Amino acid sequence: MKPTNKTSWGKEATWYSEHLKDADTYHAKVILPNVVRLVAPKKGQKVLEIGCGEGFFAEEIAKKGSVVTGCDISPELIALAKKKGKASYLVTPAQDLSMFKDGSVDVVLAVLTLQNMERLDLVMKEVSHVLGKTGRFIFVLNHPVIRSPQTSSWDYDEKKKVQYRRLDAYLSERKVSIDMHPGSGKKSLTYSFQRSLQEYMKLLRGAGFSITRLEEWISHRKSTPGPRAKAEDVARKEFPLFMMIEAQGH
Repeated sequence: MKPTNKTSWGKEATWYSEHLKDADTYHAKVILPNVVRLVAPKKGQKVLEIGCGEGFFAEEIAKKGSVVTGCDISPELIALAKKKGKASYLVTPAQDLSMFKDGSVDVVLAVLTLQNMERLDLVMKEVSHVLGKTGRFIFVLNHPVIRSPQTSSWDYDEKKKVQYRRLDAYLSERKVSIDMHPGSGKKSLTYSFQRSLQEYMKLLRGAGFSITRLEEWISHRKSTPGPRAKAEDVARKEFPLFMMIEAQGH
């Protein structure tokens, strides 16, 4: 099946690249240090990042000694990545990794990108082919329970002085269109796919994977002083924003 570009972030390439220059993003403060810890880069280690975007994570891992290749469906993002120079990059969807030999990769990494891929069954099967016998598939998601797109939100209980997470839907698999710049007058849509945890488990098992590790990561931010600051900070520590799953082949 030939992929479409409907889930590509190519039209947001410039905005996304500028966003990642901010030193206080979740990417820089929460996800990157954890990803580096898990990948454990070393000389000779072969890492493939699928949905690599403009190379934010691929470059940092390559700097630490691994041989890194990044791929993305977006030519615009790959063009930006190639300007950085540490890792190698190519334009291809994650459901077509035929340019890599079976068992030729030690780690496949996917950061905040599986949730934007429609045919995840095909993606995982491709990943299983390129990984070696002891290879690891590490992927990070917006937490699928806590951050269900357009059906989860923060709310505040004035009586109890508690900030809580509201969830209006979870189990139903959905394709959600997201306006990247709401209120700007210029609509720019990307697409996300809400999947339950059990759906991710089914997809992994269907591709021959078993989960070896699962972690949930909280926000690094702290509220400015105010009447709700304490409740907000407590909620940040109780409700993780991201989930990491590590899996290996049977």
